[in-house]
This record gives sequence, C-alpha cells and structure tokens, in this order.
Amino acid sequence: MDTSELFDGLLENLKVDNRTAIASRRDEIAKSLNKEFRSLDGSTKNQLMVGSYGRGTAIRGISDLDMLYLLPASVWGDYKGESGPARILSRTRKAVLGRYSSTDVKVDQCVVVVQFQNFKFEVQPVFENDDGSFSYPDTYAKSWKVTKPRDEIEAIRAYDGLTRGNLRDLCKMARAWKNDHGVAMGGLLIDTLAYNFFRSTTAYDDVTTITYDYMVRDFFKFLSEEEDQDHYAAMGSGQRVKVKKRFQRRAKKAYELCLEAIEAESKSTMSKKWKAVFGKPVPSSTTVKASREEYLFANTEEFIEDKYPVDVRYELHIDCKVTQDGFRPTGLRKMLLDRVPLRIRKSLDFTIETCDVPEPYVVKWKVLNRGVEAERKDEIRGQIDVPNHGRGRHEVTSFRGDHYVECYVIQGGAIVARDRILVPIKPE
Repeated sequence: MDTSELFDGLLENLKVDNRTAIASRRDEIAKSLNKEFRSLDGSTKNQLMVGSYGRGTAIRGISDLDMLYLLPASVWGDYKGESGPARILSRTRKAVLGRYSSTDVKVDQCVVVVQFQNFKFEVQPVFENDDGSFSYPDTYAKSWKVTKPRDEIEAIRAYDGLTRGNLRDLCKMARAWKNDHGVAMGGLLIDTLAYNFFRSTTAYDDVTTITYDYMVRDFFKFLSEEEDQDHYAAMGSGQRVKVKKRFQRRAKKAYELCLEAIEAESKSTMSKKWKAVFGKPVPSSTTVKASREEYLFANTEEFIEDKYPVDVRYELHIDCKVTQDGFRPTGLRKMLLDRVPLRIRKSLDFTIETCDVPEPYVVKWKVLNRGVEAERKDEIRGQIDVPNHGRGRHEVTSFRGDHYVECYVIQGGAIVARDRILVPIKPE
C-alpha cells in the first residue's frame, strides 16, 4: 500500500453512508412544513441543508443535520414581534410532530430538534432576505437574528474548486482526527481553519492524494502555531465562529504523529502510524503480517465506530487513581508526566474528571491490553463495556504492556465525546 492508496482508502471510508436515509427524513420534514405554511401536498421545496452536510464536508457518523425551512414572506407580519420566535418554532414543531408522532420533537432556542435513532435534524424556520441572508428566530432574545450560510457554502465550493477538491478532503480528514482524539471542535471552525490554511499557502492547491501526507502534516503544524483566540471569522460570511477549547496542543501531537507516519512510509508500519492520527477509517495494510504468530489469541477488540456514529462535539477528560496498600494514591497522568513507572498489582480507578456534555447521557468504557503477555495469556480484551464503579471503571494491573483505556459519552444515539489514557505497565 502506497501513500495514495492509503489516503484514497481513508477518504472512501469517510464518505457519508446514510445519505438515502437523510434525504428521506429531510423530504418528509419539508412536506409537513409545506403543508402547514403553504397548503402544499407532497412538496419537498423551500428547504436548504446547511452546516457541514450542506457545505459538503460531512463524514460518516454525522449525527447533527442542519436544515433551513424558508417561510413564506406573507406570514412575516404575524411573527415579527417579540412573541414571534416562540410561536413560529411552536408551530413548526407541531407540523413536524404531525408527521413523526412517535419521535422526540422539541424546541431548543433557535431550532426544532427532531431526534431520530442515529441522527437528529435541527430544523430552523427562516425568512429569506433580499441579500440572500436569512432571519432566524431566537426565543432567548425574543427577536430575529441574521445568518449567512449560503455565503459559507459558496466560499467552500469556490475554493474547493480552486484546490481540485483538496479543501473538502482536508476538512473531512480533520473531522476524522477530532473524532478519534476527542477534540471538541465545531464543524464550522474546522472548515474555517482548513480554508485559512489553503489561503496561507499555494503548495497544495493542485496536489493529488500521493502528497496528502505532507498536506495534513503542514495543516496540523499550521493549527499548532495558531494564536489563542476565542473566535474566528467564518469563510464567506465573516460571522463569529466560537472556539470551544484550545486545540493547539493536540494539533502539535498530530503533527508529530504525521512525522512518524511519513518516516514509516516505506515500511509495513505505515498504516498503523496513520491510524494513530486518523483512527479506524485508515485502511489496514494487506502486506502486514501478523506479529508473534506463535501466540494464538482471540481478537476480542471492538470498535466504537462499528456500534455508534461518532461526531465529537464536547470535551471529556478522564484520569486514573493508582493505589497500593501502604502507598499514597497517585494520578496516572501525573505519573506519566513525571515518568514514574506503573508496576503490576496496582489498583486502578478510572474516573471522568471533566465532561461538558449536558445531561442526560450514557457512559461506556473500553479496556484494551496490548503486548506479548496479553497475547500469550489470551487476554487482550477490548470490548465496549459499561461502567463498574459509578460512572467509572475499576481495574487491577496484571501484566506488562502498553495498554490503554478509553471512555465514550453517548447522547442521542451518537458518540459526542471521548478520551483515552495510556496504561504502560512495566515489569517488576
């Protein structure tokens, strides 16, 4: 497998795989709203998909679909006052509920949220303005505000054309990275940063996937060197895009992982190295032979991507308390930072330190043992499991190896936050 094959395979694996289901839901919602506001039967017009799906930068596992419904100008007078935003959203909810009576449909400040099994639609009723912008309702401010998603869609479309499709490809790969590493970044921020990267250099305007390794390397370097700021100006619209959490440190780590992957380009470990950057969507090399074939062990590892769509939007941070009789408990991350070795026969309590996902949500864990001893003992584990100590996991160190533990937060049928911690157990 060469570089081009690897990145072609990665992008193929990132393609949205449920477009038919999304289109069906979109059309049914549009029909219900056209019936309510225009007395039209069976019409799917007057709607616009926006957000990452509308910009063409969404990837497999997308769980939030943003849809505008264009209201008829004739009803503006009925809803332009202070009570208008709440009343128009209530009417929109009632119309959608008429079609999806057994579905969770609720008003949330500026949108009507329609929660399906594996994804949700955020439907926003809007009035189109003469300049192509839209006025949308805000129940908190009790007023109508302006958004310009068409300008953002057009900016991405135009620059993607100038870069032979490389801009959208980079946006998609950046999403794979943030989903695998649990980086709390919104889709519009990712697209804006990728757009700014291409505006800063012409080096990758016309490259093919054979050069994508250097392109993503330089992109992560670009991210790691960005100055701290609380918002960016979105491409096209210039509207404020909030920065939820600092991303520079994790981008620097991704840059370093890219350097390692590029170094391994001629070796059988190339696929493994790129998986460390982008996760499971990276195709496995067909030339890599199984290691340590003398040990027969059950490959019990499960992958969260096979069970839920992954669309990380929130911050999650886990740690582990390491204890042993007669010793003071110590945090695992501090031990790793201080280069204190973790030995066997230690008690481990993995806990959620911080999580900004609004309740309610479900927590699951994965404990994966790696190395010669795990294989010899046939105990690699790796199943997606429930907490066994409150919302955390209690474990005991048994044998050496570079093991790891991962935590997932599930909301609305999707993984919205994740974090992992290395558990490197050394021999006595």
